[in-house]
Amino acid sequence: MHIEHLRQRLRSLGAKPCHEQRILRAWVQARPLDSGAAPAVDYLPAPLRAELPVLTDELAHLARVTSSHPGADGSVRLLVALADGQTVESVLLPRDGVCVSTQVGCAVGCTFCMTGRDGLLRQLGSAEIVAQVMLARQLRPVKKVVFMGMGEPAHNLDNVLEAIELLGTAGGIGHKNLVFSTVGDRRVFERLPRGSVKPALALSLHSTDAALRAQLLPKAQRIDPAELVELGEHYARATGYPIQYQWTLLAGVNDSDAELDGIVRLLAGKYAVMNFIPYNTVNGLGYHRPTDARAAAMSLHLYRHGILTKLRQSAGQDIDGGCGQLRARVIA
Repeated sequence: MHIEHLRQRLRSLGAKPCHEQRILRAWVQARPLDSGAAPAVDYLPAPLRAELPVLTDELAHLARVTSSHPGADGSVRLLVALADGQTVESVLLPRDGVCVSTQVGCAVGCTFCMTGRDGLLRQLGSAEIVAQVMLARQLRPVKKVVFMGMGEPAHNLDNVLEAIELLGTAGGIGHKNLVFSTVGDRRVFERLPRGSVKPALALSLHSTDAALRAQLLPKAQRIDPAELVELGEHYARATGYPIQYQWTLLAGVNDSDAELDGIVRLLAGKYAVMNFIPYNTVNGLGYHRPTDARAAAMSLHLYRHGILTKLRQSAGQDIDGGCGQLRARVIA
């Protein structure tokens, strides 16, 4: 289901803009329509009121949690079944966040990531993306949504942007707390500035060497790292949000002094944050994370060159919920 189709259906049942907004707001915020002193359902047009039980049931069957796996850090990996039997994973994050998926599988095929090993199975509709936030809100407060789960959001751009627009309006999520994560695609830089809701942007850089980056991200659009940073800088200055550059640290691959020099060359003076993410183990991929000392030294080096750097430990590593560990698991 797509959000625009849902809107059209509501209008066909006599919904005015105020009715439409009330229903969408109640759904995405996981609140019943009949709550409060003046229940909204009492003011709906009769045809819509009659159809509401059917519609509510359809929305409930868009996505459902089939299993949850709590981690020691407060994160929870959720296995989510979609109406057609496919599955995706969402992760409840510490400090009121949720990481959602945008595709079943992924076509980029990052060599250090589990998600893309079986390729792309299908796109998620915009309502299926929002449904993951609704499910999360049934379990705990959600004030931040990161599009960093399964899939490449740029490859499902229409649906992801439609979901972002609803979350940033009826969903009540602050625009800078909606984080669009991508390996980089020129369409992103064309479309995101035109939206009424402009999310923060996380760019998966992983290397400043174009040839190495192409090996690590074999099916990403070919954009030279320097061009990617310039595109990101333009968006950062236009929105007032720094770009979050994502860099999975792979021992002996992209943790060299030459890479540090490249990062300084590209990011010095830019409105940016570098997020170093030590590799999260995926069986069979053959990569390793650098030592804690090396990762800390790399962060300190960039800090001394004026680049804000965060050494991040992915939430949910002990439950296979960290960056690169999500996949379409089979329902037990």
